[in-house]
Amino acid sequence: MLEACQLRYAFHTQPPLFEEVSLRLGAGEWVGLSGHSGAGKSTLGRLLAGYDEPTAGHVRIAGQRLPVKGLRPVQWLPQSPELAVNPRWQVARVLHEAWEPPEALRHAFGIKPEWLNRPVRTLSGGELQRICVLRALAPGVRYLIADEISTMLDPITQLALWQALKAEAEKRKLGVLVISHDAALLGRLCQRRYHLENARLHAAEHHQLP
Repeated sequence: MLEACQLRYAFHTQPPLFEEVSLRLGAGEWVGLSGHSGAGKSTLGRLLAGYDEPTAGHVRIAGQRLPVKGLRPVQWLPQSPELAVNPRWQVARVLHEAWEPPEALRHAFGIKPEWLNRPVRTLSGGELQRICVLRALAPGVRYLIADEISTMLDPITQLALWQALKAEAEKRKLGVLVISHDAALLGRLCQRRYHLENARLHAAEHHQLP
């Protein structure tokens, strides 16, 4: 279980971006998170993955603190994959930073073999996003924070990415928090949803779509 308890986050003397935020994400569970731009969704995602520290409250995985060294068991995938890679590296070095995905899995994520020997900067944002998503599925990862990861993709590529991720997550019983403005996407993917508004997290009414 990935659990956030009474999280508060504020910038110095500013009013809190959010406070008293608590949520749970279980193994194999898909949970949605929506909210207006600037509500703090990405910040909450970073806190859950241990990239930032809350002003108050804590995050636990199986009752323990998130590790500060080694592979992060909670991976945050940002909307802009350029933020998560070294632009001077070749694609193969990025992809193999934590593990070497099998060829079948690379194919499932639409990653072409000829990409691997190219510099990162030569890939489109959508191509690089697929690399980053697959990199985040390294053995030992237990939860994913998918922060608007398909926004820059065309509809066909978006569908293929979510299908590949869904299949791998179900096989490995990964918990996934999907952050998105797209209510229809959250309805298709998630078993339950939260909405972040006015510095508070609210359980949203939800009926999963077939």
